[in-house]
Amino acid sequence: MGIRRAGLEDLLRQRGVEPRLVAQVKAAADKAGQSFAEAALGMIDAETLVKALGEFTGLPVLRDVDPDAIDPELVRQIRHSIAEENGIFPLYRAEGQVVVALSSLKGLGVLDDLRMVIGEPLRPVLLPSDRFKELITTAYEKARESASSVLEDAENEESEEEFSLEDADLMDDSSDAVIIRFVNAVLSEAIKERASDIHIEPFEKDLVVRFRVDGVLHERHRPPARFKSSIVSRIKIMAGLNIAEKRLPQDGRIRKKMGGREIDMRISTVPVRHGERVVMRLLEKGGVFSLDGTGMQGPLLAQFRELIRQPHGIVLVCGPTGSGKSTTLYSAISEINSPDKNILTVEDPVEYELHGIGQVQVNSRIDLTFASALRSFLRQDPDVILVGEVRDRETAENAVQASLTGHLVFSTIHTNDSAGAFTRLVEMGIEPFLVADSILGILAQRLMRRLCPVCKAEYTPSDTDLRELGVARHDFLTLTGGRGTAWKPVGCKECGNYGYKGRVGIFELLTATDELKQAVVANREPGSIKKLAVAHGMIPLRDDGLRQVAAGVTSFQEVLRVTREDSE
Repeated sequence: MGIRRAGLEDLLRQRGVEPRLVAQVKAAADKAGQSFAEAALGMIDAETLVKALGEFTGLPVLRDVDPDAIDPELVRQIRHSIAEENGIFPLYRAEGQVVVALSSLKGLGVLDDLRMVIGEPLRPVLLPSDRFKELITTAYEKARESASSVLEDAENEESEEEFSLEDADLMDDSSDAVIIRFVNAVLSEAIKERASDIHIEPFEKDLVVRFRVDGVLHERHRPPARFKSSIVSRIKIMAGLNIAEKRLPQDGRIRKKMGGREIDMRISTVPVRHGERVVMRLLEKGGVFSLDGTGMQGPLLAQFRELIRQPHGIVLVCGPTGSGKSTTLYSAISEINSPDKNILTVEDPVEYELHGIGQVQVNSRIDLTFASALRSFLRQDPDVILVGEVRDRETAENAVQASLTGHLVFSTIHTNDSAGAFTRLVEMGIEPFLVADSILGILAQRLMRRLCPVCKAEYTPSDTDLRELGVARHDFLTLTGGRGTAWKPVGCKECGNYGYKGRVGIFELLTATDELKQAVVANREPGSIKKLAVAHGMIPLRDDGLRQVAAGVTSFQEVLRVTREDSE
């Protein structure tokens, strides 16, 4: 099938592609030593390019494919990395032929090889490159064994398997070892379900695997008890830990690829009564941090953006573990990061690597603590400093000193609400007048699960629902624009029958006004400071949550769950 570059260029121009863009693609192809069609991927609209390729080659073009129609047995016959690299993978059988998807003309070069592997006639079709990327991930997830099916095999095994360590993409694993297949299948399922953590918990007669999805733990598997030590050993090998040491806690890291996505996993093992307990924190590399994605809205977002652009002072973010504090701080420093600013962070641990920012990992074994790192930072000519957590007097004193000497300091503190942060700092031994002078603002936050948009159901909340959240029915009617209804979770295939999919933040932002500073200097209690802040326009956490309920984003139950300690 002869391809003439000029012919494809002409077809693209005829379809409205600007000659300047065609020239840019041609230059890029010459520079990279690629064909024009390969270089055009990503530079020219996928739909326009695939139509031109179809017209030029005579190959049929499919705009979409039903994922349920893809045959997993066919997909398993070509490695994921090869399929992705060459832009080709088999879909299904039709009329005595295997229909093969191509994202570009590069796949034509491996058609004969694929025909030999499958042993059946092939019928190539073209797919838009963006849809091809979505389908190839879905196809290989579907083709991959589930952890449950691996367990069925494990039940029939006579002995535990040998281990090996491979660095390939999880979807490329071809090992027959039951334990390796099981661990990889668990990782694949967790990533697919958007889990943030995997818990592997040994008990006397069984082993329980649980996933934390959107902040809530759900049991997923119960492997045979006799594989307890084998599964833990496999994970330890992957994390580079000592498999012989079972008496002491260990920490490690695994970096893996899943469907082309890089996943960083933090591993923690702890000896318990019936073996070793493992918790794996899953972090996807290459994430983009933005305050627009945190859930802050309107005046609150504008106020917070104004705070993080101040030349000096302290901005604190507070809330319990898992409330999204680190994400908010990463988003804040990403937003103000620029070549004219020197930004330094000290974290425990460094969860995400940020380009252009100096990040230091706490290491207590060599006395590299938050406080000692912060002291050293002051000799590094910083403009902005992020301290992972203010947890002791020395760190608090250094943070206050840094802010008073012309630096902008970000940090987190473990208090339930914004007003309580003032009291916590005073309790650590910081003079109230120094706290009042240094604090610019305190952001309290929580993460709530979003209702699944596919299956959520509208209903009229009962008097009990409204009473538990402390809102009168006429106020709720006003909040919902007279509608008076809310939404509740149901559960469907789209959300994994959870009823929720994804999370959204709720916030209260206390800015240090003159009146509030006077209250802090007078050492007034947190409740009094909070009432004063509300009188000056602060919206409490629960009220912000009720706005999300009124908008149909979340449920009454979620607001109550994450703000239960809020007495307002």
